[in-house]
Amino acid sequence: MSLKRLKPQNKHGYYMYNFILITNILRILDEKGMTKSELAKKAGVSIAFFTDLTNDKANPSLRIIEAIAEALETPLPMLLDSSDMELADLEVLAKRKPGKLPKGFVWKGGVLSEYEAYQVDQWDKKNRAFLTKEAKKAKTKSKQ
Repeated sequence: MSLKRLKPQNKHGYYMYNFILITNILRILDEKGMTKSELAKKAGVSIAFFTDLTNDKANPSLRIIEAIAEALETPLPMLLDSSDMELADLEVLAKRKPGKLPKGFVWKGGVLSEYEAYQVDQWDKKNRAFLTKEAKKAKTKSKQ
């Protein structure tokens, strides 16, 4: 059964499970400095299929998702994990190209203790507030 039949589309046309999968794959590719071509070759799928997948035009089987996880040296459940991401974050990551964050900022995912996760949440809030403020400044400056 297709994942597309299990969950409705979100407002942007993505099916949520595919959206989460694609977002995690792109994020991990970015973190590892790998290209889609390298991943496709390592996972044993065609670049055309992988391109369709990242454009939400393909619905991969569990075997393909498993091959992608192995090629990324990532546990399969991590490719479907959205527990620490809000929809807005998923959307930004799905559209993001390497280098979209300002210099000195990186996106990292990992397993943390509850205390460490709390600390990271506090830093995340502080950095997001800073980046929002900087974006507003830049927007105001460009209008002048």
